[in-house]
Amino acid sequence: MDKKPKGRVLAVAGSDPSGGAGIQADIKTVTALGGYAAAAITALTVQDTKGVTGVLPVPADFVADQMKAVLADIGADCIKTGMLYDTPTINRVADVLVENAHAAAFVLDPVMIATSGDALLESGAIDLMKARLFPLATLVTPNTIEASLLTGVEISGVDDMVQAGEVILAAGAEAVLVKGGHLSGNALADILIPSDGDVVVIESHRVSTRHTHGTGCTMATAISALLAQGQPLEEAFRQAHTYVRRAIELAPGFGKGHGPLGHAAAAPYLHTGS
Repeated sequence: MDKKPKGRVLAVAGSDPSGGAGIQADIKTVTALGGYAAAAITALTVQDTKGVTGVLPVPADFVADQMKAVLADIGADCIKTGMLYDTPTINRVADVLVENAHAAAFVLDPVMIATSGDALLESGAIDLMKARLFPLATLVTPNTIEASLLTGVEISGVDDMVQAGEVILAAGAEAVLVKGGHLSGNALADILIPSDGDVVVIESHRVSTRHTHGTGCTMATAISALLAQGQPLEEAFRQAHTYVRRAIELAPGFGKGHGPLGHAAAAPYLHTGS
């Protein structure tokens, strides 16, 4: 059996020393799904399962140099961005995408707020993200809180999620995935809204757990890994949804707050959906 990794993913995101989100979750996810993970770090954070207590941004030019080094040598089939934090970083990441990454898919996870509620994007950077990165994106993956902040649409259900997604499409993205985990109630929906196809809704029920740290990072990165392996977007979404749900169910139970997912434990369930 061929054990070589398939699909190169360059993750551009912040570091989470607790290992549940950010670059650490990205690398775990891509590796668990059989791909090759490279990384460009945008910020160092001080955080654990209870929250974020410090952020040290990496200089924007240094972020760009990390990306260019990987792209010039190893290459990437998909680039995934997470925490970008400030306007200089957004500008330089956009420059690299335009100049050095024409052939790669681009998944933009507009990380704005951590699971704990801490801010991970400067408020003044939101408009720049929309202007420079949305038109480059193969897929944008906001949760409902982020989608509302990005579009001004108040979201309380599926119709609002679709409306917000259409606003993001109008800003130039090829497709939008609005993640519904922050909605109230036990019935959940994640909605894929492509610019050139039918809306895809996956409904599920909420898992009763506090171990959800890095869920958004993991969903976006799982889709990125599958796109890098040549999966069509809808299939990548469906398989990633299965993977993330199992990762929540198989969480190791670490930490005193929002604990990390079971990234490796969930991988065998990807194709079976069991």
